[in-house]
Amino acid sequence: MKNYTLLLLLALSSGLASCTDGFEELNTDPNRIEKISPGTLLNPIVYEVAAFNTQRADAFTFDIMQVALPFPSVSGGVHRYVVSESAGNSTWTTYYRWLANIREMRAAAVAAQDPNYEAVAMTLNAWVYANLTDCFGDVPMTEASRAEEGILYPAFDSQQQIYTQLLDDLDRANGLFDTAKPMSYGSDLLYNNSVANWRRFCNSLRLRLLLRVSKRPEMNAPTRLAAMLNDPTRYPVFTQNSEAAILKITGVAPNVSPWGRAVDFTTFRAAAEFFIDNLNAWSDPRLPKFNTQARTQTGSTTIGYRGIPSAYGGSDAQFQFQPSNQNIALVTATVAAPMQSVLMSYAEVEFIRAEAAQKGWTTADDRTHYERGVKAAVEQWGAVLPTTYFQNTAAAYDGSLARIMLQKYYALYFNDYQQWFEYRRTGLPVLPRGQDLQNGGRMPVRFRYPLVVQTNNGTNYRAAVQAMGADDVNTKVWWEK
Repeated sequence: MKNYTLLLLLALSSGLASCTDGFEELNTDPNRIEKISPGTLLNPIVYEVAAFNTQRADAFTFDIMQVALPFPSVSGGVHRYVVSESAGNSTWTTYYRWLANIREMRAAAVAAQDPNYEAVAMTLNAWVYANLTDCFGDVPMTEASRAEEGILYPAFDSQQQIYTQLLDDLDRANGLFDTAKPMSYGSDLLYNNSVANWRRFCNSLRLRLLLRVSKRPEMNAPTRLAAMLNDPTRYPVFTQNSEAAILKITGVAPNVSPWGRAVDFTTFRAAAEFFIDNLNAWSDPRLPKFNTQARTQTGSTTIGYRGIPSAYGGSDAQFQFQPSNQNIALVTATVAAPMQSVLMSYAEVEFIRAEAAQKGWTTADDRTHYERGVKAAVEQWGAVLPTTYFQNTAAAYDGSLARIMLQKYYALYFNDYQQWFEYRRTGLPVLPRGQDLQNGGRMPVRFRYPLVVQTNNGTNYRAAVQAMGADDVNTKVWWEK
């Protein structure tokens, strides 16, 4: 009996062992990846943030910066400086959603010991966080996207802390890029795995951020910016349009236009008079690229390029013509003529160089960089700069920052919020003051924090507001003061 019992127990234990053998293999889903690669999220991050930024350029920046405006528009609107409490909600939620993915991408790159993907993640992080803080001021960064660590209510970092960290990160990323090591986790939409161009984007972005904080003496930005420009071997930046951070949206799914229908881009939109008048004065070849011709009131005859005043007072009936509107061809994405979604242009780098020279930070020739910036901005949109362009006194460089910033305004066309940010930094270009401006005639300089932040992270929200002064559209962020 004892021997029988022993044999039974041995048989049962043997059966159990055979049942559990290979259990882990059987319970592994072959259709799901166990570990994310550093490149898995790269294309979704670039596409989704760039597409969102392109939409916001049209929906917000164009209105507040007198590029275009709703028409008809009998009252209110961003072009009249009416910025609602919820105007920044989509910016907050979209940026933080993708910042969480950027954080995951960077962690995967570190785990894989891949310096190029780590540097790319740091570049993307700086790109998105700079826009976020420039829209709101102080925002959570150090403790953000760390719910898995139990941080559900992140503290806000000051804008100075954010810029200090981002500038340091970009400097470190520049040193991480290794052009001898390929980007092996699939092909990226932006640069098709060109490590050299990702590095140029990293350093060009750092120039943008240094210029943005150049009024703050504690940042020593002019000296740091000049050091970069004077050492192109260590700090390569954009030198031609082909190197710029511009996403070519082909129209082939999933790389499709941000607008479900291209006609939605032009419906009930008119070109602003300020935007059109300068291009007319310069006989600028970008006019037909950017806008359609105006028509007589009946629509039967074209009458050249004409816009309407931003923040106009009175009824819509006062305009005895159909104004120019935005050219639908800009957002019609096809393989033959891809739509552009601008992260950062080469022209912007040339205008940074021009401003640095004009202010005496470098010994470069400001006129040369001004003219290169104009040429790059024109050619970026598929136009050709006439050889006589700078013979026109309205377009020729006159040695002033105002002239640089006016052309930079056009170079930043369709580039997320950059026109708005640069206006807040410099007060340029000088924009006409419409008859029906609201908000006391003051251009809003930030978005209010979303209501969900006020409600769900109240303690940290109140601390941030106290530090900044007020949660108001007129509260200047740190680098503006």
